[in-house]
Amino acid sequence: MSNEERAREMSGRNLSKKAYGTLLTGLILLLAGTALFSLCVGRYRIGASEVVRILLSRFMPVEKAWEDMQESVVFTLRLPRIAGAALVGGALSLSGAAYQGVFKNPLVSPDLLGVSSGACVGASLAILMHAGSAGIQASAFVWGMITVGLTVLIPRLLKNNSITMLVLSGVIVSGVMNSLMGVIKYLADPETELAEITYWQMGSLAKVIPEDLYAVAVPILAASAVIIAIRWQINILSLGDAEARTLGIRIGMVRGIIILCATLLTASAVCLCGTIGWVGLVIPHLGRILAGPDNVKSIPVSFVLGAVFMLAIDTLARALTSMELPLSILTGLIGAPFYLYILTKQRMKLS
Repeated sequence: MSNEERAREMSGRNLSKKAYGTLLTGLILLLAGTALFSLCVGRYRIGASEVVRILLSRFMPVEKAWEDMQESVVFTLRLPRIAGAALVGGALSLSGAAYQGVFKNPLVSPDLLGVSSGACVGASLAILMHAGSAGIQASAFVWGMITVGLTVLIPRLLKNNSITMLVLSGVIVSGVMNSLMGVIKYLADPETELAEITYWQMGSLAKVIPEDLYAVAVPILAASAVIIAIRWQINILSLGDAEARTLGIRIGMVRGIIILCATLLTASAVCLCGTIGWVGLVIPHLGRILAGPDNVKSIPVSFVLGAVFMLAIDTLARALTSMELPLSILTGLIGAPFYLYILTKQRMKLS
């Protein structure tokens, strides 16, 4: 029996290959349907048949029966935004699932570890220095790594590696980063820089353009591919260091790679749309409910679920009212009660 097979066996209840394939296929179809619905709705409504023909016209000869405005709305405004929402949702969900598996703590998320607030500080500093899109992404990544490093370092300095201390360490680091954000906003130009920084904090995909999408798509897809490729090793890490060593896993290297990739995912998401809470905490829980505790199955499910969730949230944000709502407001209003429901349901099963 290989290490990967043994890791799956130790992870507990697992779906059969057929059930897992059906689940993943259904979620992918749901993502495609949500994307099509999102292309249709908005202040300028377009019929589903017109949207399909407009999309197909780029790949095959289709008789033009639509207005130029409709084609411009689909390709220039909505399609980049939809792709960005799917990437951000998948990145944040995958990051949260990876952190929870590595730290063996279901309460861990990019928010609780301070990665999101640190990445936001880095992006805001780059905005103050007018560093451009590439500079904002690099600064967000560096500060995200700094914050997660501090969060992991504090329990080691205090010689207390308990789950509670890790969460408290994340709260402390997040508080420091939030204070730095206050200083940055105080120093920012109220007419230009402050508005852009506020945009990062509230979270929005309204300003996504293809150039920004290309800049973050590569690191998000690359980091996601790495985590998905070695996700079976997260099962082994969750069993404890002693068991992982007996199975021949290089604990420090594997853990470092996963943390690096998860931080890159969070920082890239912050670069594209700002800070968005709850996604990295709630969606991995839902993924484990659907696919079981085996990370080999739950991590890909969480990635697709996150894409569906964020795409639905962004569609609501721009179509629910006449004025576009910030994404963080909707994720909080929906994510917090849903997380309470999940916790209540799990407690009822255990009692």
